[in-house]
Amino acid sequence: MNIQNAQKIVDEWINTHGVRYFNELTNMAQLTEEVGEVARIIARRYGEQSEKESDKNKDLGEELADVLFVVLCLANQTGVDLQEAFDKKLAIKTERDHDRHQNNKKLK
Repeated sequence: MNIQNAQKIVDEWINTHGVRYFNELTNMAQLTEEVGEVARIIARRYGEQSEKESDKNKDLGEELADVLFVVLCLANQTGVDLQEAFDKKLAIKTERDHDRHQNNKKLK
């Protein structure tokens, strides 16, 4: 599935199962909440914090999917073609960073 298809699927889901999109500010707050849940798992599972028993059953993939869902909602409701934006950003990063990371001694 490409990003354009994902945006269409989310839009169909909202129109079929939801009443409407939450407004942009509500979705931004929801995105922040979802990113916080991802951060909590990463910090405790892969970082230096100990993982609480209640967090051990949390599914990182599911939490990342929550982030993606809200990002797709925001793109849809603000008229952003995320596929086009992503392709453009990847081209910029590829040109800008082609040698940058290869020449970074910290990464070797």
